Amino acid sequence: MIIFLYGQDTYRSRQKLNEIIEHYKKIHKSGLNLKYFDGKNLIFPDFLEKMRQSSMFREKKMAILENTFSNSEFKENFLKEGKKSVESGNIFLFYETRQIPEGDPLLLFLKKYSKSQKFEPLGGQKLRNWVKKEFEKYGKMRRIEERVLEKLIEFVGDDLWQMSNEIKKLVSYKTEQNRATAVGGVCQIREKDIELLVKPKIETDIFKTIDAIALRDKKRALQLLKAHLGKGDSPQYLFSMINFQFRNLLMAKSNQSSYEKLRLHPYLVRKTIQLAKKFSLEELKKIYRKIFQIDLAMKTGKIEPEMALDLLITEL
Repeated sequence: MIIFLYGQDTYRSRQKLNEIIEHYKKIHKSGLNLKYFDGKNLIFPDFLEKMRQSSMFREKKMAILENTFSNSEFKENFLKEGKKSVESGNIFLFYETRQIPEGDPLLLFLKKYSKSQKFEPLGGQKLRNWVKKEFEKYGKMRRIEERVLEKLIEFVGDDLWQMSNEIKKLVSYKTEQNRATAVGGVCQIREKDIELLVKPKIETDIFKTIDAIALRDKKRALQLLKAHLGKGDSPQYLFSMINFQFRNLLMAKSNQSSYEKLRLHPYLVRKTIQLAKKFSLEELKKIYRKIFQIDLAMKTGKIEPEMALDLLITEL
């Protein structure tokens, strides 16, 4: 029997891998026939030898094989013996996280002869549902408002490893906050909690874009925005992040001491104050007015979001 887990969403694929291993351990309690192999430098005859070694327990052997697709020698020999593996009583679990070329012979073989599952990054409603279920694991954290959910997804994206950590952080923060203030009931996550605790995935590159604007390098700013769009970031989100950052710049420039007291992520405060020094107060007011005008035109359907980004950069 062959099982094949692969895809870029390593969080869910790793969970599935652990689930299969735990199921195997419940049935085969000795644990002596569960073997792990790093496929990068694995020599096929050595692999066969270890799988053929007899055991005092009459159990199925289970081999966990990671990173085998980069090992041409192993792939070539396994494909020669592959059908024997399918028919054997043992379990061969291939686990791969890197992108695999569609025409790879081992990929084609495993798709045909294994129980395979591909883990693509989640998006849209599937991602929203996943985040909601993660919150439901924490008892009192059963409800999250849609706008707060969207804010969290905007900040983190589809990286489920980071999302899981951010959810734990938010739950822990709100639990401690409620305990300190003796508040009972549901621990409601707010948008301000996300802005305080979660570092946006796109924020560093947005700072680069704003830095290019400050240097009057419109060509560089447009290149950075095009790179984001090429990676699949929505123009509405990019515009909202630029709006958010320029609002912070204006606040910092108007009154730095007050801005430093705001409960925002320390990274955001530090970078904003550094960047605000590159603009005059009048420049920031002018830019923020322009953002407001273009944002209004975009929301009323007078201009497409992607064109709005180009217009914003070229008119600053």
